Amino acid sequence: MKALTEQDIRASFVNCSKGEAKRLAVPRDLDVRPWGDLDFLGWRDPAAPDRSYLVAERDDRIIGVSLRFPSRQRGYLHRSMCSLCLTTHPGDGVSLMTARKAGPAGREGNSAGVYMCTDLACSLYVRGIKVPAPGGRLKESLTVEQQIERTRGNLFGFLDALGAVSG
Repeated sequence: MKALTEQDIRASFVNCSKGEAKRLAVPRDLDVRPWGDLDFLGWRDPAAPDRSYLVAERDDRIIGVSLRFPSRQRGYLHRSMCSLCLTTHPGDGVSLMTARKAGPAGREGNSAGVYMCTDLACSLYVRGIKVPAPGGRLKESLTVEQQIERTRGNLFGFLDALGAVSG
């Protein structure tokens, strides 16, 4: 992923108003993010515990979506798998992230969801840069490059479900 500026990020949101995009909390450490190892930029809102944001690059277009997830999670004995990167985590390490759809469907209250790593570090897990709890990454016959492509495909499928790439 190419390095993004705060302005790039704020202009990319497809499922919230320009005013909401202007007010959302953008990470202050953009200059030190591992851009070359990211398939998307994801972060949680420090002021709103139930909000996260995801910004991805697709076909030379930057697409940002605002996500919500439950602030109350399941018990810690349960393991769940991320639908994007296929990493498993105990307890609240995977959350159902929901997003309002883009355009008229979103204004009517329609949304879509995906189970994903709560810390939004899918790109780093796939590449082995960040290590989940023991048992979090299954041994696969796919190469890391193939796993990255699968993760990107799963991400783009979610963005398609949101109607984020139309228009």
